[in-house]
Amino acid sequence: MCDEVTCWLARTALPLNFLTAGVSTADLQPLKGALDGVRIVGLGEATHGTREFFQLKHRLLEFLVTELGFSALAMEASSSAGPAVDAYVRHGIGDAEQVLDGLGFWTWRTHEVLAVIEWMREYNRGRREDQKVRFIGIDPQQCRGSLAVIDSFLRRTAPDRATELLSPLRVLATAPPGSRPDPQRRLVLDAEEVLAYLRGHGPEAADALRHVQVLVRAADLVTRARQHTDPEQTVFAARDRYMADAVGTILEDPSAKVALWAHNGHITKSRHGGAVPTLGQHLRSRYGDAYYALGLLFGRGTFRARRMWPGPWSRPRASAVVTNRIGPARPGTIEARLAAANPGNHLVDLRSAVDAPRAVQTWLRGQHGMRSFGAMVPRGTYRFNLSPSSLAEEYDGLAYVAISSASRPLPLS
Repeated sequence: MCDEVTCWLARTALPLNFLTAGVSTADLQPLKGALDGVRIVGLGEATHGTREFFQLKHRLLEFLVTELGFSALAMEASSSAGPAVDAYVRHGIGDAEQVLDGLGFWTWRTHEVLAVIEWMREYNRGRREDQKVRFIGIDPQQCRGSLAVIDSFLRRTAPDRATELLSPLRVLATAPPGSRPDPQRRLVLDAEEVLAYLRGHGPEAADALRHVQVLVRAADLVTRARQHTDPEQTVFAARDRYMADAVGTILEDPSAKVALWAHNGHITKSRHGGAVPTLGQHLRSRYGDAYYALGLLFGRGTFRARRMWPGPWSRPRASAVVTNRIGPARPGTIEARLAAANPGNHLVDLRSAVDAPRAVQTWLRGQHGMRSFGAMVPRGTYRFNLSPSSLAEEYDGLAYVAISSASRPLPLS
């Protein structure tokens, strides 16, 4: 006999018959009611290196586009390199692997994400422009693409100033957020100087202007501190705010509907660690119930991530990307509760809990441990790491994958 919470989860669970795209969507049909009136679906992930998460996101994207009219995939990926991916998926310009590699994130350089990009291209083939699904990178880092566009424009229009204006900004090609804290924000001032210069060049500078605006945001992130007495001034808060602003730009088109691909820690509707406003919190504040946060969790298995070396380093020192193994979730965790209710792959719509028994609502409001792994994990101790989570505050739905396997990296070119 199950307890009241477990029984409710078992009754509410929507079994996932498949994790991969290109199959029947009969098991996903109940989601149409849950997503009625929703314009942004946050597709989270508890790790950046789980094959099944990427496959399920692919399947959900296909469902959202083909059956619910979603028109864009916004991804926690380089906003500088995003236009090249968009040109490929909408117009077939370039090579799928090359534009994916241009995003600059090892996490996305996988066979599973490549399959998403190639599906978008096939879906768009032969469709009218207003019927095509778009790709938008929303993370202002890894700016090689923007630097190349601006350099080309300046060498055509002001060759005598190109080197002078861009030399200080070359570091933005690879410098990660928070890597060069500077209270004077000199890198931001350098980027703003280029922005001011280009604004005087009329319509011909439109594309270059968009890219230099990416550089301004990237420079802000690079020069911000990782820690601050005001959490909203940290690099983490600024990064999520910029990503939310990028999603907001897409939604300026009243017909747009966005599938948002990011880590659970970004798509959650509450503050990260109780302090830092997240991407999802901004979207919830701006769009209310039109934002739906779907967290993706797993039971046991393997995933890819870098392992951080212990030590008093000013910045984390990490190993190469490796496969990490983890056993079943410990009793009392959210994953263990989901596994007890339904050991197979399934979805739970938490918005349906409005009429749930009091014990269920109390459990949803409570704090429970949940796994959360980013691009790096602490060497040796990652298996024991849990993040406190209040489901009622953080998510509108959960997808549970029983077995996680490591994402499959593309071969190095």
